[in-house]
Amino acid sequence: MRGTRTASGWLRTAAGVVIVVVLLFPLYWMINASLQPGGALLRPNPDWLPVDGTFDGYRKALSTQGGPLLDSLVVAGGTVLVSLVIALPASYALAQLRFRGAQPLIFALLIVQMIPGIVMANSLYAVFSDLGLIDDYLGLILADSTATIPFAILVLRAFMLAIPRELTEAARVDGASYWRTFRSIIVPVSRNAMVTAGLFSFLFAWADFLFAVTLTTGRSIEPITVGIYRFIGNQSADWNAVLATAVLASVPAAILLVIAQRYVVAGVTGGAVKE
Repeated sequence: MRGTRTASGWLRTAAGVVIVVVLLFPLYWMINASLQPGGALLRPNPDWLPVDGTFDGYRKALSTQGGPLLDSLVVAGGTVLVSLVIALPASYALAQLRFRGAQPLIFALLIVQMIPGIVMANSLYAVFSDLGLIDDYLGLILADSTATIPFAILVLRAFMLAIPRELTEAARVDGASYWRTFRSIIVPVSRNAMVTAGLFSFLFAWADFLFAVTLTTGRSIEPITVGIYRFIGNQSADWNAVLATAVLASVPAAILLVIAQRYVVAGVTGGAVKE
């Protein structure tokens, strides 16, 4: 019996290793290709290791795509700020302040997330064109926020439902207003959920292509997703520079995921409660 369990454990471990290798191989190949000399990937048998590695691709990527990287940081950071500023009080009201219409509103938030992105992008283009928000940071931040705010509200509300109601009621008995209770009690204990919602908002805005390509022309601002798209069109034969740009675009998201991993796990599991 023990031998059977041991063999089963080894099989599961081997299967897990194979799955991880398959999932991580595109990342490895992207890094390997970004270090290859120009044109090396066009050979019949490209090198599996960057034995003649060069950073020329990264130098070209930084010189041409440094601006789009900064644009994406501004847009993603602004999206996180707008999403949390709106989602936090909305989640508090839906989770702790029972009122009429709460359930239909939650249902509406779910429906909003089912609307195809291309429909939202075309609608926002017509509105933002009249408001002068095309090729504007505020326009992209508001566009991305339309997708991140409903998700952030649902994540934060699920977490706040787990906060004991006695905690907020005690604050009310002591004379604290709803706003003071929210600011002094709800926000501090919701740190993990805030990090989770903020991280997903950042990742969505950072990786967004549809809103970025629809609401920008490239004359003033250009997020990194659009920058890579247009860079491929201009540098189709220089794949080491293209993939070096992709590696640089992956670094901020990877760093955030590593730093916020334990907060995300706590934030997601903390909301696993029944209503």
